[in-house]
Amino acid sequence: MTTAGLSSGPQVQWLLDNYETVEGVSLPRSTLYCHYLLHCQEQKLEPVNAASFGKLIRSVFMGLRTRRLGTRGNSKYHYYGLRIKANSSLLRLMEDQQHLAMRQQPFSQKQRLKPVQKVEGITNGMSSGSGQQQQQSSGLSDISTQVQQYQQFLDASRALPEFPDVDLQGRALPEGIELEHLKSFQLLYREHCEAILDVMVNLQFPLVETLWKTFWRFSESQAGDSATLAVHDESEKRLPKSCLVLLCKYDPVLRWSRDCDNTLYQGLVEMLIPDVLRPIPSALTQAIRNFAKSLESWLTNAMMNIPEEMVRVKVTSASAFAQTLRRYTSLNHLAQAARAVLQNTAQINQMLSDLNRVDFANVQEQASWVCRCEDRVVQRLEQDFKLTLQQQNSLEQWAAWLEGVVSQVLKPYQSSSAFPKAAKLFLLKWSFYSSMVIRDLTLRSAASFGSFHLIRLLYDEYMYYLIEHRVAQAKGETPIAVMGEFASLGRSLNPLDPDKG
Repeated sequence: MTTAGLSSGPQVQWLLDNYETVEGVSLPRSTLYCHYLLHCQEQKLEPVNAASFGKLIRSVFMGLRTRRLGTRGNSKYHYYGLRIKANSSLLRLMEDQQHLAMRQQPFSQKQRLKPVQKVEGITNGMSSGSGQQQQQSSGLSDISTQVQQYQQFLDASRALPEFPDVDLQGRALPEGIELEHLKSFQLLYREHCEAILDVMVNLQFPLVETLWKTFWRFSESQAGDSATLAVHDESEKRLPKSCLVLLCKYDPVLRWSRDCDNTLYQGLVEMLIPDVLRPIPSALTQAIRNFAKSLESWLTNAMMNIPEEMVRVKVTSASAFAQTLRRYTSLNHLAQAARAVLQNTAQINQMLSDLNRVDFANVQEQASWVCRCEDRVVQRLEQDFKLTLQQQNSLEQWAAWLEGVVSQVLKPYQSSSAFPKAAKLFLLKWSFYSSMVIRDLTLRSAASFGSFHLIRLLYDEYMYYLIEHRVAQAKGETPIAVMGEFASLGRSLNPLDPDKG
C-alpha cells in the first residue's frame, strides 16, 4: 500500500513502533504531525501534508476517533484512544516538555544543559550525543535539541485565535471556482497555520520552511513531476492546485490571507517574546534572529510556482514579522545592557552630576523651533527624568514612567482619527529632543556619556515599541498589521500612507 507518494511500509512501522491504541486516553493531532516532521527531518524523507498523514494514521489504527478538547478559544483536535508507547523515545520528548511547563526558575548556568546530553537514543526527534553532533544533526539549529532549556521563556499556552470568513465584498467567484473550493482553502490554511504554531512552540524553526513547501505544493519544475504531485495527493483531492492558483489571484482571498497571516505572526511574536524587557538567554535570541533572517528567502522559494499577487501579500506580512522579531530582540539586548547601568550607584551619581550641567534652556530654545513643544511640558519631563534617575529606579519602573509619558502626551488625541499621526509626530519630537541632550553632553565631554548613550538608545527603542502598540490599538489592528502597511510600499496592497491627512 502506498500513501501520498511515499512507501508507507517504513511509515507504518514507525507508527506501530511508537504509538498504541488504548481506551480513555488522547493525543493532540498536531503533536503527532510534529513528531512525524521531526522523523522525516532525521531520516531525510520528504514529508506529506497533515491531511495525508492523518489518512495514514487512520489506515494503521482502524476506528480511531477525533475529538476537539480544551476550553473555548484554546481547544485542539485530539486522536481519542491513542497514546505513545512506554518504550518510545518520543515519550521522553513529551515528558521533557511537560516537565518544562512546571519549571519557572530563571535560566542559570551551563549545568542545565547536561541532562539533555545524558539521554541516550533520540532527544526531541534527533540523535543525542556530543554538542558538536547535536549542532550538525539534520541541519537544525542547536536550540531545538535543548528545547527544555529555553521553552520556559516562551508563552507556550497561546492558542491561535479563530479566523474570520472570507469577505467576498459582493464579488463573483473566479471562473472554475466553486464555494466548496473556497471553504477547502480556508480549512487547509487554518490547519497549515496551526501546524506552524506547533513547530514554533517546539523551537523547530527550520520546519517552517518544510510546512510552507508542503502547503504551496512546492516542486522544482514549473509543471511538477508525478512524484511531487503524488506527495501532495491528499491536498489535490481536497483542493486541486489549479484551483489553488486561481484563488491566489482572487482579491478577497488575498486580503483574507493577509489578515490571517497578521493574526498568526502577532501570536508567534507574543509567544516567542512575551515580555521584551525580561532577560532572554543569548542562544535563544540568536536562534530567533537567525530564523528572522531566513524567513523571506524560505517563503519566496516555497512559493516559486504561485502567482505573484499572493507572493507579494505573503512576503509583506512575513517581512513585517521578521522585522518585528529583529527589533524586539535588539530591544531586549539593550534592556539587559541598560539594567546593569541602572543598578550601578556610582554611574547613576555621575549621570546626575553631568545632567545638571546640561543647559536645558538652550536645548529647549533650539528644539522648540523644530518641535514646538510647550515649555511647561518639557520642564516637567526634565524634572521627572532627574527624579526617577535620583531614585535609582529599576528598568521596569523606568518603563512604567515612559508609558506614563506617552499616555499623558497623547491623551488629547484619544478616540480621534488624528491619533496615529499625533503618535508618530511625538516619536519624532522625542527622538529629536533626546538627540539635542546627547549633543550637549558630548560637547561637554561628560564622563557618563557612554551610559547616557546606551540609555537613550533603549528609551528611543522602547518609545517606538509603545507607540507601535498604541497606534495598533487605536486602529483596531495588530502591531504586525500596522507595521506590514509600511514594510514595503512597493508590495503593499495599499501603497498610500493611511495616516496622512
